[in-house]
Amino acid sequence: MIDDIKSDAEQRMKKCIESLEHSFRKIRTGRAHPAILDGITVPYYGMDTPLKQVASINVEDARTLVVSPFEKSLAPAVEKAIMASDLGLNPASNGDVIRVPMPMLTEANRKELVKQAKADAEATRVQIRNARRDANNDIKELLREKELSEDEAKGGENAIQKLTDQFVAEVDEHLKAKENDLMSI
Repeated sequence: MIDDIKSDAEQRMKKCIESLEHSFRKIRTGRAHPAILDGITVPYYGMDTPLKQVASINVEDARTLVVSPFEKSLAPAVEKAIMASDLGLNPASNGDVIRVPMPMLTEANRKELVKQAKADAEATRVQIRNARRDANNDIKELLREKELSEDEAKGGENAIQKLTDQFVAEVDEHLKAKENDLMSI
């Protein structure tokens, strides 16, 4: 039973880390990366469709993305969607291909992005601690129902705490790497 609780908590914590990695990919650095445009949707036949489903996104050079809509008629809508996003990007279209230059980050921008990364990391730590709390509550419930001895419950709680410490350390590593990435010129 404790193994089931522990594996469930571990799965929840892994999902938290995946979510953090996904949100970190959306924080733009000075370099071009196709994942920056992941959250953008384009109106396509009356439905908002993710950009990567209606266009190919490639890196032209270290500071420029090239977006090629699969249908030429979508180019203005794609350009408009990129401009309307809160990413601060200014696409330039030459008909069927849209170039998205990555603006240089100022020191103030970099510090704001680091703050955002820290906030995302803290939210992930909270989610991990919530998973720990839920697992510990499950263990306490089993203890109350006399399905576990106190020693087994204590051992289970210790195992959950070690798991929590491991995942929180992983969050810290991701944050440190992202900070270094943002602050490097």
